[in-house]
Amino acid sequence: MRRPQTPGMTSVTDHLAPRRAVSPFGRTATAMITPFTADGELDTDGAQQLATHLVDDGGCDALVLSGTTGEAPTTSDAEKEALLRAVVEAVGDRARITAGVGTSDTRHSVALARSAERAGAHGLLVVTPYYSRPTQEAVTQHLRTVADATGLPVMLYDIPGRTGTALSAATLLRLAAHPRIAAVKDCGNDLLKSAKVLAATGLAYYAGCDEQILPLRALGGAGCISTAANAAPRAVCAVLDAYDAGDTAEAARRQLALVPLIEAVTGTETPGTVTAKALLNHLGLPAGPVRGPLLAADAALTSRLVDALRTTLDRTADADTAVPATVPG
Repeated sequence: MRRPQTPGMTSVTDHLAPRRAVSPFGRTATAMITPFTADGELDTDGAQQLATHLVDDGGCDALVLSGTTGEAPTTSDAEKEALLRAVVEAVGDRARITAGVGTSDTRHSVALARSAERAGAHGLLVVTPYYSRPTQEAVTQHLRTVADATGLPVMLYDIPGRTGTALSAATLLRLAAHPRIAAVKDCGNDLLKSAKVLAATGLAYYAGCDEQILPLRALGGAGCISTAANAAPRAVCAVLDAYDAGDTAEAARRQLALVPLIEAVTGTETPGTVTAKALLNHLGLPAGPVRGPLLAADAALTSRLVDALRTTLDRTADADTAVPATVPG
């Protein structure tokens, strides 16, 4: 069903939630992998090529670097800065570039935030501290300290499945009062919590799980940060394009078309970094190997991933690219 587009008409939800400013983090972002050379070194040329493809060919208006999919735990501070500088140089004039700077050490996170600001990042992604499992008060102080360190807008990264600590709704409400904390990457799989925060704050919410792109947008979310978009950026963009055009039925069709790819890329015990890189390597786009302790996808997994990508693209009217039958030589 196409939603009415009457000029000046407001939705009933406009009176229930705070009016939101335009997000400084874009709408459709790829959680970009970090390309490595065959011997495992950072591939800045490949990063520029991939970023250009995702933005200019894929239609993404934002990229998130050095996040979970970007292998942040196994890249050095110098590599993170070099990657950021390369991508900003390639597409920073036409896409919002967000740098992941969160660690389990407050001082280290502050140093990374300041480095990212110097390197030209448009915003910061700050994950909840992991492993040490701090209290909500400790998490609040950590995130405020990082937000205070630069003049850049901050996106909080709520991913309790990896960090061991969720951001509670009460904590998010407190953090929303900070002048530079502007958004949340939501990987909590808790739509009720997300709805509570959306209803009470002006935070821009981004679906960090691809299956939540349309549901979170329908609740007033700002967009997505997608792992699947590494391999199928236009198919991901099409979900939000249809919804924003008022065609909810088409948006739902597009979201459902992504299901095989989402399930293959992020729906198993194999990390999305591994699956996304396997698909990009198959497509002949820059990716390269993963770094240990991750292991590359084997031939059987790669075959399943390619089948899933082909199924998803066959279900959409405008496939991102032809899927080769074999890995390019």
